[in-house]
Amino acid sequence: MSNAKYDSIIVGAGIAGLTSAAYLAREGKKVLLIERNKECGGLVNSFSVDGFHFDAGVRALEDAGIIFPMLEDLGIDLEVVKSNVSVGVENDILDIKDLNSLNDYRDLLLRTYPDSQADIDKVLSSIKKVMKHMDVLYGIENPVFKDLKKDTQFIFKKLLPWLPKFIFTVGKINKMNMPVENYLKTIIKNDSLRDIISQHFFKHTPTFFALSYFSLYLDYFYPKGGVGRLAEVIQEKIIDWGGEIKTECTITRVNAYQKEVIDENNNAYRYNTLIWAGDLKTLYRNTNTEALPQKQINTFEATKVKMLERRGGESVFSLYLRVNVPLEEFRKIANGHFFYTPSKLGLGEVHGKDLYRLLSNWKACCKEDVYSWMEKYIQLNTFEISIPGLKYPELAPEGKTGMIISFLAEYDLFKKISETDWKDEFKSKLENQVIQVINDSIFPKLKENIIGHFSFSPISIENRTGSSEGAIIGWSFQEPVPVLNKIQHAGKSVLTPIPSIFQAGQWAYSPAGVPMSILTGKIASDKIIKLS
Repeated sequence: MSNAKYDSIIVGAGIAGLTSAAYLAREGKKVLLIERNKECGGLVNSFSVDGFHFDAGVRALEDAGIIFPMLEDLGIDLEVVKSNVSVGVENDILDIKDLNSLNDYRDLLLRTYPDSQADIDKVLSSIKKVMKHMDVLYGIENPVFKDLKKDTQFIFKKLLPWLPKFIFTVGKINKMNMPVENYLKTIIKNDSLRDIISQHFFKHTPTFFALSYFSLYLDYFYPKGGVGRLAEVIQEKIIDWGGEIKTECTITRVNAYQKEVIDENNNAYRYNTLIWAGDLKTLYRNTNTEALPQKQINTFEATKVKMLERRGGESVFSLYLRVNVPLEEFRKIANGHFFYTPSKLGLGEVHGKDLYRLLSNWKACCKEDVYSWMEKYIQLNTFEISIPGLKYPELAPEGKTGMIISFLAEYDLFKKISETDWKDEFKSKLENQVIQVINDSIFPKLKENIIGHFSFSPISIENRTGSSEGAIIGWSFQEPVPVLNKIQHAGKSVLTPIPSIFQAGQWAYSPAGVPMSILTGKIASDKIIKLS
């Protein structure tokens, strides 16, 4: 049993936990950051296989007025390049360059669906409105990362003029909280057109969050060396400032009254304050509240019920390919970040009612039923294709290309399949089906030149990160989320029913991405610093 006591312990060394640890360590706090994996970063992570460099989670980053201000505030110089995006349907590919590309996107949709001009114009009008809101929302460096006591110029020249616009914009955003599928039904008659737009997103994604995708395309950047470099440079700062990082350590219990966390080997680590930067279901499931004030226990238990009743958001399936084709051949087709749909038909009910029927009648199904569904799903789906070497050439061996092909995946399906005796066969068929569809549609030299491949499923993500249901964005949008999801209340998103415990990361705010994870990590550290 360890007797060490820390000012703060942070559980989970994803980007939120790293951010919290860095700010607390900079303040001279005795900090311990605990991570279940060998490496830090969570879904902001990169790795290499035989000289091919891949990204394990997110494929690129968007600043959102948060990442660059955070790096500047911490004194971190991170070399980045722009992560150019392409979008395509069938053989029609568009490279996104600037705001004018929105008109080119309209033309692409019009070429694909020539009878839907009025509806396409309505969609584009909505996207333009959202982009204007985004310009306001992220129009200045987030003030959380500024020293407002010293930077009076920022206050008077940027913050004060921005605040009224921000308040007005937040009101507009909150009115666009309905599921994007429902919203699109009000303006688009063509089912296929509606699918081509909505199947990019998680089920029931709030409309504002979904229709901001064009703004994100213009904002994406990529660290030289891979997305994982962001986590690495923050980790280096934590160590420089005297913070401790303990990896390959899983916390199995939190004793809230004693203010200690216990790992799988029954080692105890004591704290004054705790930041839980991981899966919130795990926190509420594994926290012992005995001997706390009864009011805190009651509130915690009520929150626990709400948390455990909810589901994590959808997950992804990612196929990693090593290909014996030069980068230049792929560059002729699309950019290194490519959202591609092989068929203009759209998914229809394949990822909705058809999948629900399959899962609901699982005992009566045979693997041929699953394979039949899978074939349709892969043929009609939208893929996120990432080629790290097209963003930064040193990430692939000379004359070769590393490629990641990802698509939204239902955890429950993969969970059921993992319990069958044909799970390996399914994995092989799924990988080969993806390769075949991409080969037959947009990259004709792919299949015959593959050197090797492997994949990550929702089960892989759950096992590696501890994320319930393998979720990569926190909570599912298909039911009320049990955490705050209004930007004006982000400051409260880090609070828990127990005053000495804070929460941060993608599970603490919905919708969540890397910028919001960083923001909640910073807010949690600020709360603790103010307590001391």
